[in-house]
Parts: sequence; C-alpha cells; structure tokens
Amino acid sequence: MNKLLRSLNAVLRDPMLFARLVGALPYGSDSAKFATLYRSDDTCVARKVVEHNSNPLWQYFTEYQEGPGIWKWQHYFDIYHRHFAQFVNRKVDVLEVGVYSGGSLDMWHKYFGPQSHIYGVDIVEACKKYESNHVSIFIGDQADRTFWARFSQVVKGIDILIDDGGHSPEQQQVTLEEMLPRLRPGGIYMCEDIHHRFNGFTEFAVGLVRELNAFSQRADQQKGTELTSFQSAIHSIHFYPFVMVVEKHLLPATNLASLKRGTEWSPAAL
Repeated sequence: MNKLLRSLNAVLRDPMLFARLVGALPYGSDSAKFATLYRSDDTCVARKVVEHNSNPLWQYFTEYQEGPGIWKWQHYFDIYHRHFAQFVNRKVDVLEVGVYSGGSLDMWHKYFGPQSHIYGVDIVEACKKYESNHVSIFIGDQADRTFWARFSQVVKGIDILIDDGGHSPEQQQVTLEEMLPRLRPGGIYMCEDIHHRFNGFTEFAVGLVRELNAFSQRADQQKGTELTSFQSAIHSIHFYPFVMVVEKHLLPATNLASLKRGTEWSPAAL
C-alpha cells in the first residue's frame, strides 16, 4: 500500500504524466479484451520454415539423464539460444540467480564453452557444494541490496544474468535495479517465471518499456531526439511467456533520429 501511495503521489505531482496515464487506461482494458478473445485468421497459411541450426542447449537437456537436477520450462530453450548464441565460445561471465539442484550450472558451462565462468547465487548455504574451477557460488538473499553491493565488489563484470531465484516481484525488482546497471555493455538480462496476469514485476517491466519510449521532440527531427540515460544504455526489451529479456547496447546510443531521403513527397506531407 505504501508503494502504491508513493507512486500515486509521484503521478499527481506531474500533471502531464497524470493525463497520459488516464488516457492510456482504456488501451490497457482493450488489450486485455483483445488477447482474451484472440483467434487467428484461418485463411492465413504458415510459410514452410527450414531449420538450419539445432539448439545445443535443448540437445544437452534432452540427453541429460543422471546427475544434479535441471528444471526448466521447455519453451525457454529457444529463448536462451536466441539471445545467448552470440556468446558461445567466447570469454563470458554468466550469473544464474537460483542454484537449486545445481544441474543448470554445468549446462551453461558446456553451452558457452571452456572460456566461460558461471556464477551462482542462492540463499541456501548447501549450494556451495556445486563450486568448481568454472563455477563460483555466492550465498545471499537476492532481495538484499547490500548483498548485491558486496557481490559486485568481488565480481567485477557480468555479461549474462539469468534470474531464476525466488520469483517474487520484490526479489525480481531489487535484482534488476541493482544488477542491470552493473551488467557489461552488450550484456543480456533475463528474468524467468513471471507468472499470471497483473504480476507485479510485469507491471514494473512495462514501466521500463514506457521509459524506453520516452520522447523529447526537437525542431529538427533529423538531429534526433534527446535520449535519457536509460535509452542510451538499453537496446531493447523482449517479452515471452513467463520471461522478460533486456539487452544492453554495446556502445551507448547517442540519438534517435527520424531521417528523410528522396525528393518526392505526398501532398499531405507538404
């Protein structure tokens, strides 16, 4: 309730933001109605897709029979490979929040290759047993900001963060707020198991999308809009069933320009 009141006070202090929020409310209702009633057009025929590359993560998982447990939703493997393939066989530091039975730690190392180092974070002290030459385990509460400060003093850089920890919106929010700024440029932030409509972390993530769309128009659009520090750092935000992915720019973006080419224009544009 206190968080809701703080948010309401912040909105009321900005009349323009309040007006936009009120104006956007019907669209949220419309989107829920559209998704609930959604049906594909039966006249649309899918193109034949040729699968050129197998997914080594899925292959590893399907062939894995014995050893420390791995528990993942099946559709996650395509998401992993889509965003992580660029890091395979490179020197990469990967952090997974939520060690559980430890099986995914070796899975990540096998996937990314011998130059990778895997970090695991869990609240259960017994998870230290999964440490090895290529795996480091840290024991702490992901909802504790001081833990992340201590972690970052020891681990100076992370390229990929996979939040498969406690799954509460508060834990997920704190972890993102503390670690997204500390992720290396070009890094990938993935949060898993965001379940149910009106999940608190989903609403938090949608707020990040709003900030990605922030717009400050200049007289000359070809010179670009002024970027916020968030837009300068964040390349994109992706949503999948139960998953949100944030990709960072490799180099800071400096502008978003609306460019024109050509000499003939619609009369409506004159």
